[in-house]
Amino acid sequence: MNSGAMTSATARPARPVCSEPLFIFAGGGSGGHLFPGLAIAERLRELEPRADALFLCSARRIDSTILSGEGVEFVPVRAEPLSWRPLPAAPVRFVRGWVRAVREARAEILRRAVGGRRVAVALMGGFVAAPVARATQKIGVPSVLVNLDVVPGKANRLAARFASRIVSAVPCPDHPRFSECVVGMPIRRRALAPAPPVECREHLGLDPQRLTLLVTGASQGAGTFNRLLLDLVKGEPRRFDAWQIVHLTGESDIDEVREAYAASGIRAAALPFLGEMGWAWGAADLALSRCGASSVAEALANRVPTLFSPYPWHRDQHQRLNAAPAVEAGLGWLGEDLVDPAENLVTLGRQLLDLLRDQTSREAVRERLRSREAPDAADAAARVLLKAAGGSAFLA
Repeated sequence: MNSGAMTSATARPARPVCSEPLFIFAGGGSGGHLFPGLAIAERLRELEPRADALFLCSARRIDSTILSGEGVEFVPVRAEPLSWRPLPAAPVRFVRGWVRAVREARAEILRRAVGGRRVAVALMGGFVAAPVARATQKIGVPSVLVNLDVVPGKANRLAARFASRIVSAVPCPDHPRFSECVVGMPIRRRALAPAPPVECREHLGLDPQRLTLLVTGASQGAGTFNRLLLDLVKGEPRRFDAWQIVHLTGESDIDEVREAYAASGIRAAALPFLGEMGWAWGAADLALSRCGASSVAEALANRVPTLFSPYPWHRDQHQRLNAAPAVEAGLGWLGEDLVDPAENLVTLGRQLLDLLRDQTSREAVRERLRSREAPDAADAAARVLLKAAGGSAFLA
């Protein structure tokens, strides 16, 4: 057979190559798993304007609320949280959800990764990330696990088995593999104050000159915080005479909280959710906040003196560890959420009221925050993903 015949017999039409890289972000169930991914996606667009982004999220309402507000494309994956209680229903539900989620994630990635398109997946943690990690391993797509907590959760430890690489927002002393590359906490630009305090307060409908307290339980609110503020403003409204409040309640308590502020005469902006958190942080002179990794990072980046109170139902108390370095450095305070309303009123409530009147302590913390360096962790994580995508021209 001559060479011409061989060429004719073996040559196939070249498939078109898609030059735009695709970055897929897998995570959801709460803002803490979505906002850092949004921050990284934001920097990727700046570094590589041709890049596309897709979020594989959970089917929970909070995910669609957040991602719709950010104007990004997303596809829910029907994963289930990893849980062993109650037996036998929870393990069966998890296994069924795992198989379904791996199948859905695999199909979605393959559908988009055609023509030799460069693809990389950022695993942002939580119960969605682990099955997506398994899907990436099965089809040979590079994935980077972005671990956000000092103590990696069950889902992250599972996802780490399948990930190509791990980067962490913070050092993880008890998990050496998670500490090999520490980049800091990615923060989206919408979570940074866009203007001076006066303008931020005006934007929220508040008095531009008045001291402002921010109360936030993160993306889904905190029922115990809501109860505490209700009890405080009803029992001791005069303690807030010099203050106004931005209170992010979540969906469940919003009407009751608004009514309580109105009845007490305290000026407040009570909102179930705020996508552009920078306005709230920019308005604040003091904050009461949960200490998820993103919340701690946002408080520090916006230089807001904050009373951190960990989510009380985590068995490993990893939120306490998230806040510990900041508290030890004098960049905030730690308060315990005892859950019981009466106990919280005399402990966490008293601590908050003392800080409202202690201008000296607030200013000392603010000054230390101002002197702190804040590298762009989102940019660092984006560069890791760009490097990963450089070697993923698969399915050609």
